[in-house]
Amino acid sequence: MKVKRPQTLWRWLCLRILTLAIGTVVLIALCMWLRFTVQYLWITHHMPPALLQEFLALREHPEADPARYHEIVDAWWGIRYSDPSIASSDWITVGILVLVTSPFITSLGLRYARPLSLQFSHLRRTAEAVTAGRFGSQSALVTGAPAEVLHFAGDFNAMTRQLAHYERELRASHVAMAHELRSPLTAAIGRLQGLIDGVFDDDPRHHVMIMSQLRYLSRLIDDLHLLSLADAGQLNLDCAPCDPADLLRERIAWIKPQLDAAGMQIGLTVTSQPAVTADAFRLAQVFTILLENALRYAGAGSCLRIRLQQRAGTCLIDFQDNGPGVPADFLASMFDRFSRGETSRARHSGGSGLGLSIARAVCRAHGGDISATLPAGGGLRIRVELPAR
Repeated sequence: MKVKRPQTLWRWLCLRILTLAIGTVVLIALCMWLRFTVQYLWITHHMPPALLQEFLALREHPEADPARYHEIVDAWWGIRYSDPSIASSDWITVGILVLVTSPFITSLGLRYARPLSLQFSHLRRTAEAVTAGRFGSQSALVTGAPAEVLHFAGDFNAMTRQLAHYERELRASHVAMAHELRSPLTAAIGRLQGLIDGVFDDDPRHHVMIMSQLRYLSRLIDDLHLLSLADAGQLNLDCAPCDPADLLRERIAWIKPQLDAAGMQIGLTVTSQPAVTADAFRLAQVFTILLENALRYAGAGSCLRIRLQQRAGTCLIDFQDNGPGVPADFLASMFDRFSRGETSRARHSGGSGLGLSIARAVCRAHGGDISATLPAGGGLRIRVELPAR
């Protein structure tokens, strides 16, 4: 079944304006033609046959006897039939037709304009709702409205959905941020207050615990600052040609002791040797986050496979583990701030919930992206996409 596409605004307006204008002229002309035709047929029907034959002959050649021709017309159509005055019956008829057709044309014009007016009314009410703070409000799409207006309404609805998403994310982020900042701060203050009050002995181990909490707090603040810069488009990158394969090997070597301690196997496959223009420090930060993420959540004795390839001008880096994975409905939000899974990726596993958010921010600052999928064989696959040089 062929889907009827909405008309463009230009065509929508032109068709309606021209239809009303031409329709009005044709209607008035048709009424005038009917009036003259009915009058002519009525009069000629009542003429004597001989007079009718004489009139038809004179009508074909009025110059043969103009006086007789006008005599017949004046006698049967009336002395004022050919009156050129504006008060003649012809002009009066035109005026009556205009008065009669005006309400019809007006109602038809209002009916034609209703889809456009109704669509803008929906948009106005939705805009008022958004102004009042109901960011998820949606405007109804009116059938018959112009294509540009429907497209505008669709974009407006997408904008309100995005605003609602940002609002939910901001509120959840504020709550989670307060909790994440409060936990290490409370622990450090409690331990320090215990030392001051003499509850704890002046043991260097307590100092180490306090410093550990403060370092965690400092790292959390640095991560939040990085994400704020990325959101504002102010994340400065020191880009230069680099080899992502070399960066991966260097990061794997750095985290190798932790991998060996957890009994986690790791493999790197480079099917092609793509080069990228990137900030090597930030890109290495992304690789470290993904390696630590797999180490933390995939579980002891698991396996992590990294595949590097180039496809259609894009550098693709896949990190796939065989761990428990995540729920399918968590994939859409796993790169949000302070987002953690409810099962295997729980709070007690040690992350702040900002690592994947930072990875996404860095990838997008490079003109790329990052995504996650659930392979058919189980586990989790995270793909980094970067523009190849």
